[in-house]
Amino acid sequence: MTQQADDTTHFGYQTVATEDKVEKVAEVFHSVAAKYDVMNDLMSFGIHRVWKRFTIDCSGIRPGQKVLDLAGGTGDLTAKFSRVVGSQGHVVLADINDSMLKVGRAKLRDLGIEGNVEYVQANAEALPFPDNHFDLITIAFGLRNVTDKDKALRSMYRVLKPGGRLLVLEFSKTEQALLSKAYDFYSFNILPGMGKVVANDADSYRYLAESIRMHPDQETLKGMMQDAEFEGVEYFNLTGGIVALHRGYKF
Repeated sequence: MTQQADDTTHFGYQTVATEDKVEKVAEVFHSVAAKYDVMNDLMSFGIHRVWKRFTIDCSGIRPGQKVLDLAGGTGDLTAKFSRVVGSQGHVVLADINDSMLKVGRAKLRDLGIEGNVEYVQANAEALPFPDNHFDLITIAFGLRNVTDKDKALRSMYRVLKPGGRLLVLEFSKTEQALLSKAYDFYSFNILPGMGKVVANDADSYRYLAESIRMHPDQETLKGMMQDAEFEGVEYFNLTGGIVALHRGYKF
């Protein structure tokens, strides 16, 4: 469960009141928004672009379709989907954090991407869209920050069209012992310092490292998606399981 019996939840390794988590996560992303893209490249050594390209390849998206890029941040996936769906299609870049949305909007407009993209500030747990609306929903590196993940998955299922698919790209668990040790050392000893130097914010990147460890593993998330009525759920481990792409369908 994402929420504990005493109405508390996890914020990284801290236990906080459930009602306070959204604000705390918002503070993190308000702080890192301006340097988000730079830090993504530095943190992952550019590999996040490969993970996102694999997500695009697994999307099955076609011209004229509707896409929801949830927790879409600075719009990397939105930019790709905008070009694929074309002028007859529609992409919604949704994020709960207005600072991230502003950075994403400015970035995509600088790239000349307008017309078929809409920007919506939205909470994944209560999506402000009609039932059976989208052909595809993606959420990349955002689900671990959601307070009630089960509620969010049900909300995604509701707004997805029959025959549509959900793609969840998220940090996950590697079972390779040496890789796990190296990854932990990097996450807790190198990453916060990098965040301090580049974004002037070590604490936010310490939280990001902790939030990854608190996120459900591959099989648990698969079960959560199935509980939310998604069918044909499968996952693909990337970079030794440091990241996993989960895919599920609404039939």
